[in-house]
Amino acid sequence: QVQLVESGGGLVQAGGSLRLSCAASGRTFNTYHMAWFRQAPGKEREFVARISKLGGTISYSNSVKGRFTISRDNAKNTVYLQMNSLKPEDTAVYYCAASPTFYSASPRDYEYWGQGTQVSVSS
Repeated sequence: QVQLVESGGGLVQAGGSLRLSCAASGRTFNTYHMAWFRQAPGKEREFVARISKLGGTISYSNSVKGRFTISRDNAKNTVYLQMNSLKPEDTAVYYCAASPTFYSASPRDYEYWGQGTQVSVSS
């Protein structure tokens, strides 16, 4: 099992940037595919970005492609989400998730979740 803790959220103006971090416990971080999801009030949890165990494969949702960058540092047991050109519609609670099995865009495929960090973008 792995524990995940997100940080880096906050309130920014449209067009601004934030970098989210997700710190994982344990010694087997490189055995997990990692992903970022977000959930706005009244909406379903949606996929944002994913990265494979060694960082060799990455994908993004169409809504964030070109603006967000996912990366990981396995030596630090950390995955990052760099968010640029933020829009009000990016406002949500952002969650990191881990799967030992699936490199997936579906929240149903992820077994381990962080507590979430709030990102608020004002217009």
